[in-house]
Amino acid sequence: MKPGPGLVTVPGNRLTLLTNGTDYFPALEAALDAATTEVFLETYIFANDATGRRVAAALIRAASRGVAVHVLIDGFGVHSYPWPELLPILKEGGVRAFVFRPKVSPLTLRRTRLRRMHRKVVVIDGRVGFVGGINVIDDMETPRQVPPRYDYAVRVEGPLLADMHAEVVRLWQVVLWTQLGKRVPYEPTSSPITAAAGTQRAAFVVRDSFRHRSDIEDAYLAAIAGAQREIVIACAYFFPGRHFRRALREAARRGVRVVLLLQGRIEYLIMHYASRALYGTFLRWGIEIHEYRKSFLHAKVAVIDGTWATVGSSNIDPFSLLLAREANIVVDDAGFAGELHASLDSALREGATRLERSDWRKQSWAKRVLMWLFYGVARVMTGMSGYARTNEFD
Repeated sequence: MKPGPGLVTVPGNRLTLLTNGTDYFPALEAALDAATTEVFLETYIFANDATGRRVAAALIRAASRGVAVHVLIDGFGVHSYPWPELLPILKEGGVRAFVFRPKVSPLTLRRTRLRRMHRKVVVIDGRVGFVGGINVIDDMETPRQVPPRYDYAVRVEGPLLADMHAEVVRLWQVVLWTQLGKRVPYEPTSSPITAAAGTQRAAFVVRDSFRHRSDIEDAYLAAIAGAQREIVIACAYFFPGRHFRRALREAARRGVRVVLLLQGRIEYLIMHYASRALYGTFLRWGIEIHEYRKSFLHAKVAVIDGTWATVGSSNIDPFSLLLAREANIVVDDAGFAGELHASLDSALREGATRLERSDWRKQSWAKRVLMWLFYGVARVMTGMSGYARTNEFD
């Protein structure tokens, strides 16, 4: 399958799929301990727990060797977890750490309050990178769940690092200019290694409020439009707009099997019930819905026709697709897509329950009212941000 118009994949990469923090954090720590010149780490959450302290220690070790270490964390993540306790430790250890949009108030009506830095990207020495949906937080310490969270990341080597490096440097400079009130020249300590490291084609796709407002959604829509056999999407918060819903409906009408693996546990009340308001429509179109209940689903991945795949931080909801800074990797490789598909298939069999249309019709009126109430709340919140088109979520 072609990646879609306007999306150029880069050949020569070596991509390693990492499932959950049990795969990701040892790989990240090893890469940090091998760093020699430069580290950029962006994350929505950096928790002061066992995992957070372990990653912080690796960052400090790198800084003590003379590595230029840059850490960027979102303001919501700062206030949701005891990050401030780690911030002075990191700075004392030589780490350059900043907070993206640090002023967060639940009472503010400012339109920019929901424009968050939600991406999870690491670039080390321009030779190895990571992109996915995994925050710096211990899978084993989340209340009310059977661990670990179900999530993915990708370890990247090869020419794609040039795009990843350019993007993390760009955002770092934006944050410095915003917080310090002046442009701070970036002094490169490493250049991305662009030599081929493998045979896989991939693209690094970001979403921001300037030049790349719809790049991630456009990549999804192009792939869905070209699907011929099967679409499998795993998404923690699935609340698609009109264009995305139409694309899925048309795919189902063409005879494409459309499978949604969605959150079965309640983590965020509004998004849980808002997204479920659309389930009846999807089921009527013949789309399969499977709720993952083994643990909290945090994945944002998809496989289409066994050759196209994406892994990243972007949910399919208005907050990710219209408001937040996100980052996904799009892969055009049957081997990678097959590995991700096998993992998703295992999750469907072992941790999910399929919703049947007949059972969905038996929902109580109280639940139906709650779902549509929160659907309206989510739409209002998005509209107040000033980004959603008037009829995008009708």
